[in-house]
Amino acid sequence: MIADCWIAILATLRDRRQSCVLITVLQHRGSVPRDSGTKMVVTADAQYLTIGGGHLEYQCIARARAMLAEGTAQPLSERFPLGARLGQCCGGMAEVLFEPLRQCQPHIAIFGAGHVGQALVAILQTLPCHIYWADSRTACTLPAVAGVSLCLSDDPLAQVAAMPVGSYYVVMTHDHGLDLQLTEAILRRDDARYVGLIGSQTKRQRFDYRLAGKGIAPAQLATLRCPIGLAEVRGKRPAEIAVSVAAEIIACYQTE
Repeated sequence: MIADCWIAILATLRDRRQSCVLITVLQHRGSVPRDSGTKMVVTADAQYLTIGGGHLEYQCIARARAMLAEGTAQPLSERFPLGARLGQCCGGMAEVLFEPLRQCQPHIAIFGAGHVGQALVAILQTLPCHIYWADSRTACTLPAVAGVSLCLSDDPLAQVAAMPVGSYYVVMTHDHGLDLQLTEAILRRDDARYVGLIGSQTKRQRFDYRLAGKGIAPAQLATLRCPIGLAEVRGKRPAEIAVSVAAEIIACYQTE
């Protein structure tokens, strides 16, 4: 049963869409902390099981986290002589396999704290993703939501600049002029995984015209989703719109 624990750990991390590295002692010679076949699992901020502790495990954890930080996708193996270099006096040798198991946890910026924005955050915060909730109305009080970064600033364009490559953007502020500025800034980055703008087909046509006049290429405009959400969901209530938008985002990131 103990030998199967790592399988359950990997299944749990997969359900959370949390990237990890599976570490396995491939082979060993002489005296080593743990035998061949021993496994442990390392994430960016946690570790599960053990390959024996000490400097060997410390070095392996550091290597695994470096792989996660660098986005390494290919497995690699490394030999560790358990002598002076690792501060261990076992005198043996361990060959360790590092297998990165990457999961996508999308970064989603939501601009606007109106009724639809609040309903959308309530749904997305239950999913394995990083949410940044921004509003330009400094007098507005964004409700604290677990796992959500609140970005209350009179310059929400700064949040666009701060987002990582491949982020998801949902623009639904109280001001059409601000919507236009945000949409332009996002499209100029040209690296978004998803760009959604709340509004009607008429709003879409007006924005296409104005953005094209600002030099946004047709190919970039084609990536803009407006009206936002699944066409099959026609409800106008905030919760209905939020469910529709969330479903569209989920369908997008599940194809990664």
